Amino acid sequence: MAKHKKHTNLEKRNNDNFAPNEIAILGANCGVISDLVHKVSKKFSNYKLAYFDASHAKDVEQISLSEYFFHHEGNLQITTSENVNKFQQRLDFAKFDFVFINGNHYQGTKQILILDEAKEASVLKRLDQLDNIQFVVKLKSETEYFDFLEEKYPQIKNLNCYTIDAVDAISNHINSLIQEKIASVKGLVLIGGKSTRMGTDKSELNYFGKSQKKYVKILLENQNLETFYSVKNQSDKSFEIADEFYNLGPFGGICSAFQKDPNSAWFVLATDVPFVNEEVIQLLLKHRNPSKVATAIKGKNKDFPEPLITIYEPKAYAILLQYLAQGYSCPRKMLINSDVEIVEIDDSFIRNINTPEEFEVAKSEISSTSLRGRMTK
Repeated sequence: MAKHKKHTNLEKRNNDNFAPNEIAILGANCGVISDLVHKVSKKFSNYKLAYFDASHAKDVEQISLSEYFFHHEGNLQITTSENVNKFQQRLDFAKFDFVFINGNHYQGTKQILILDEAKEASVLKRLDQLDNIQFVVKLKSETEYFDFLEEKYPQIKNLNCYTIDAVDAISNHINSLIQEKIASVKGLVLIGGKSTRMGTDKSELNYFGKSQKKYVKILLENQNLETFYSVKNQSDKSFEIADEFYNLGPFGGICSAFQKDPNSAWFVLATDVPFVNEEVIQLLLKHRNPSKVATAIKGKNKDFPEPLITIYEPKAYAILLQYLAQGYSCPRKMLINSDVEIVEIDDSFIRNINTPEEFEVAKSEISSTSLRGRMTK
């Protein structure tokens, strides 16, 4: 008899304790930890970073009003009565590429151990938290490994060890930890549309000797992307993702792809843009910025990005759902109001073909001549 499951078996985001990618630093006083974090963070202007620490105030006034102070330069200061909750923190930290944690207060999935003779007792107290040490930092080069560390972790001396002033070497090691968790990209071909103006399924139109949905799938697969069709109804085919967010159009298809795999980035491509070619696909992949919410194509004479020629990063999923919770199901609205990498291109490459007349013109152009244009970022 099959075991009863109380909850739906959903694929979960590959989170650490508080964030998608985190590291706790412990073994020194809080000032040393904070100073190291800020020095290292200056090396990573291309990443979104956060530092998770505890307040050191002795007296904290009980507040009944959460306050948000926005500075015109974009800085935000928050005072709130909320407690630490790993589920809330994962939402708050979902947009960050890497989160540093003060390990004197909170336990991180990965750790950097600082060796400070004055903090030997503190390290012994937190010995059980040191279950995934990435590397060791010595405050003084002559500092010896504590006996209890070698006893519990016989291989600890095989780990990389740096002195506290080796900021470049420490930063390079942390950079490798960030790179390890950059999501791979999968392809999503949207074929579940109504095609009302065309009068027939646009994904089945033939521009290149085969259905457009097959052509687009091959375009993405030629870039070594595992590619799926986004379909309206339930299917048993392994290369199809059925829409689980009903009546939301492309927005629902994108969210359904993330529901299936929230740990991959998704290269979303519609079938009504037949002038998108291999060069366009390669351009978008080349300029992909995993630190942004998405990397999107925009026509040079267009005001807004094209949401259906876009690479959506895993961090986009939570944002899309937040827009849905507010009653919006337009992926373009999310892109316009989010931190997005924009790749500009000649408008002719991203023409939408929506009517039988447009189809005949486009097919004639494709048959008779190659599209020429200059693509620039």
